Amino acid sequence: MDKITIQNLEVFAHHGVFPEENVLGQKFIVTAALYTDTRTAGKTDELASSIDYGELSRQIEHFLTTHTFKLLESAAESLAEMLLLQTPRLNKVGLKLQKPWAPVGLPLETVAVEIERGWHTAYIALGSNMGDKEHFLKQAVKALQADPSCKVEKVSSFLVTKPYGVTDQEDFLNGCLILRTLLPPRELLCVLHRIEQEAGRKRVTHWGPRTLDLDIIFYDDLILEEDDLCIPHVDMHRREFVLKPLHEIAPYKRHPCTGKTVREMLEELS
Repeated sequence: MDKITIQNLEVFAHHGVFPEENVLGQKFIVTAALYTDTRTAGKTDELASSIDYGELSRQIEHFLTTHTFKLLESAAESLAEMLLLQTPRLNKVGLKLQKPWAPVGLPLETVAVEIERGWHTAYIALGSNMGDKEHFLKQAVKALQADPSCKVEKVSSFLVTKPYGVTDQEDFLNGCLILRTLLPPRELLCVLHRIEQEAGRKRVTHWGPRTLDLDIIFYDDLILEEDDLCIPHVDMHRREFVLKPLHEIAPYKRHPCTGKTVREMLEELS
């Protein structure tokens, strides 16, 4: 991905653990690496097709001078989030926030925090087999759209499917969606669990009836294996009720472990 760099922008602001730092202020130095696609701007020579680094520099200066943080880590995290949410065409940002006058009582050139944050693509499966099933699924989509760190890009149609695992229960209504998110996997999982709880989800019986079920199927091309979170979803290749709606919106998405597309997995299952 292409990169535009703002190097060593000086800002006088009021961040620090000590009260006098918040009152007197000090110099901070910001370097921002802006990851974007510059091809269109390069071919058209139009600023509207790129990121205006002058305007972005002013946004950085305004943000750091109108907010106060104790930690460089907090300042960098909040600044990165603001830039990603408010800057069109910005896919990822790398920030280096330096504090050359850090009050540590020892000679040093600078103290710095460096982070990289960006947009990720997650594929979420939705299911319900209690009450007004379509309402629960649509409310889940709305709840994700309402989260400032998430953007719902595509939603499949909903299909009626037979229950999986425990079969003596009502049919399910299932779907999938594509989500752009700033949240790392575990924070995204917490958001999904909160939305489930708001829909009255109770985890009583494994594979049992539920008002709402939300699962992370893919997250970029991440492979993650933890006790309570596996990405890609461990059973997705065996579940037609996941593959069918996912095929509708992302037929050529590849499984990062097997390399097979969603279409290929669905054909094999059929």
